[in-house]
Amino acid sequence: MAELVFFTGTMDSGKSTLALQTDYNHAARGRTGLVFTQHDRAGEARISSRLGLESEAREVDEHTDFLQVLAAERAQGRLIDYIVCDEAQFFTPAQIEQLARLVDELEIDVFAFGITADFRTRLFPGSARLLELADRTEVLQVQALCWCGRRATHNARTVGGVMVVEGKQVVVGDTATSQDVVAYEVLCRRHHMRRMTEAAARQRACDGERLDLQAPAG
Repeated sequence: MAELVFFTGTMDSGKSTLALQTDYNHAARGRTGLVFTQHDRAGEARISSRLGLESEAREVDEHTDFLQVLAAERAQGRLIDYIVCDEAQFFTPAQIEQLARLVDELEIDVFAFGITADFRTRLFPGSARLLELADRTEVLQVQALCWCGRRATHNARTVGGVMVVEGKQVVVGDTATSQDVVAYEVLCRRHHMRRMTEAAARQRACDGERLDLQAPAG
């Protein structure tokens, strides 16, 4: 029986790697699939992993209608068994509903990968609809770590090296160390709420201030 499965985790938890592996595993068993993404760091119509894996994909925008895409595939005699959707948090709620219909009406497996919350700790609309509609939600077991060593649970955005909590929800960046204006970093809840990025922590250490690295009691 086909399923809509949502695989989620913070940045750096291996979502894109798993998306590529999922496509490979199903294709290796003779199944026919389509791979979609949106706003990947490698550019348009690409899925890329920070481990160095990369593959072609179909770029999704606000006008993409998955029902029409699958109808066009069928019109060409190509029956689709599964769909892989990376960066699914950027999809619209209507597009998530279309994916659910593909599962229910056409028995197509849909594997969606994405983060749940943005840099403000607010749910992405696409992720919220996935949480509401998915047959299963799987939290990735690879734990990204905050600079302090705790499990990272929140995504932080920095602009010019300074953490921000206001701005457009979607601005493409990466978690790699760089001098780009917009970048991202994963933090534990404690340091996200304190706006304490790794760079800010280093600066405080240089200034001789005490850093709280101890886990909370209890």
